[in-house]
Amino acid sequence: MELDSIECVPSSDLTDEDEIHHHHHLHHFPSVSKPHTTTTTTNNNNNNNTNTVASSFHSTSVHELLECPVCTNSMYPPIHQCHNGHTLCSTCKTRVHNRCPTCRQELGDIRCLALEKVAESLELPCKYMSLGCPEIFPYYSKLKHENLCNFRPYNCPYAGSECVIVGDIPFLVTHLRDDHKVDMHSGCTFNHRYVKSNPREVENATWMLTVFHCFGQYFCLHFEAFQLGMAPVYMAFLRFMGDETEARNYSYSLEVGGNGRKLIWEGMPRSIRDSHRKVRDSHDGLVIQRNMALFFSGGDRKELKLRVTGRIWKEQQNPEGGACIPNLCS
Repeated sequence: MELDSIECVPSSDLTDEDEIHHHHHLHHFPSVSKPHTTTTTTNNNNNNNTNTVASSFHSTSVHELLECPVCTNSMYPPIHQCHNGHTLCSTCKTRVHNRCPTCRQELGDIRCLALEKVAESLELPCKYMSLGCPEIFPYYSKLKHENLCNFRPYNCPYAGSECVIVGDIPFLVTHLRDDHKVDMHSGCTFNHRYVKSNPREVENATWMLTVFHCFGQYFCLHFEAFQLGMAPVYMAFLRFMGDETEARNYSYSLEVGGNGRKLIWEGMPRSIRDSHRKVRDSHDGLVIQRNMALFFSGGDRKELKLRVTGRIWKEQQNPEGGACIPNLCS
């Protein structure tokens, strides 16, 4: 389903006549390669320097041995090997149809216990060290940390396609603006008008209306139409471009109404670590049933016209009572 029009106008100048038509093109982009990390160790003591370099060389060499020759990812138990000693990870063992990718011999069910044991003695930096993570972990704890590392790149939050681009927040903001042509606005209040000429036809559709910049942070406003059971519904929600711990510092409200009635939603924006589909399926936002949406639209209900307004504010801790007090954007 496509939008007939979407309008975003400043709160101080609301007019029903002005409409801005946006055409959101769906793009697919190549994935960003994983950053490579190089560690250099220096020491003024010659003997300690020699030992450190030797230890670093040993760790690097063993780490290379622990790299699967097929997928190039680090191998974790069970590590398999062929009769000639060539190793590969358990995931790739099924992919190569039980044939060694190096010598083409049958793999069988031989475990490389020696390499698994050596891996236990290794301590390695997080692979996101180049992005700022200072942590060093035992080999078998490293993977678990990296899956949750606060320095790991973010997925592109664009909702209209399965974009594979990853990066930090400044990179993704530029990517959304230049590649997805998403509208960028400064300020903590917003006013959108959604118009659909044939509201009886509802297909699953997702749109990102705007990225808002306020309090030095970025927020993504989504509007979606989808089937909830047998009933079509519309949903608006906000996502925070950052981690969940930071998202908890902010709140937002959404309001939609007409004919003397209105619905108001207040909540905390979800981090873009959670996909837009996950947020939508949890109904964590302003959900509008179609009949109610048509009632808000007025007229003969043959055209859907919804105006969604809202604001974002920052929760501040009261130094005396410990309670949160809202810090409204000027």
